Amino acid sequence: MRPFALEHSPAGFRADILLHGAATVALAAVLLLGGPRPRALELAALALAGLGGWTLVEYVVHRFVLHGVPPFRGWHMQHHQRPHALLGTPTVVSIAAIGLLLFLPALLLGDLWRACALTLGLTAGYLAYTLTHHATHHRAARSPWLAHRKHWHATHHHGKQPGCYGVTSGFWDVVFGTTPKTFPSRPARGPV
Repeated sequence: MRPFALEHSPAGFRADILLHGAATVALAAVLLLGGPRPRALELAALALAGLGGWTLVEYVVHRFVLHGVPPFRGWHMQHHQRPHALLGTPTVVSIAAIGLLLFLPALLLGDLWRACALTLGLTAGYLAYTLTHHATHHRAARSPWLAHRKHWHATHHHGKQPGCYGVTSGFWDVVFGTTPKTFPSRPARGPV
């Protein structure tokens, strides 16, 4: 496994999922087993805020960084050219970004419990994004939700106008007006 490679081997991809999954479970366990009981509601709210915040991070990074800032744009265009390849953020980079850009500032501005709760939500969101994005390219749609996500993401890859930047949710595309005018509000019921 090459820690800074954009293209993952199947084993590297599985390791990435396992590491982020383990981090999510570990943070949840730390909060559930060791967190202060009187602050349980506050910490749950922060975890939910982190999860919801992930959708905005996902949208902003995809739209403005991956489609705008060199060298990230060039790297992301490789994914558009080879959508079935296991291309993605190197595991070392995603873990370092979550640690340095979220956990550390949250720790410095708050306390350990708040930092863990926010990081749990964001890490769970990142894991959901990774699994959803992989499924849109590599899995059959066995549910209406995944069929819609697959159609949405295919519109991003092959649409005539830029848009559909959210992978796990189209919420921010609606808010910022990047949902193509021709995109149906409900997907067709057949295979995608």
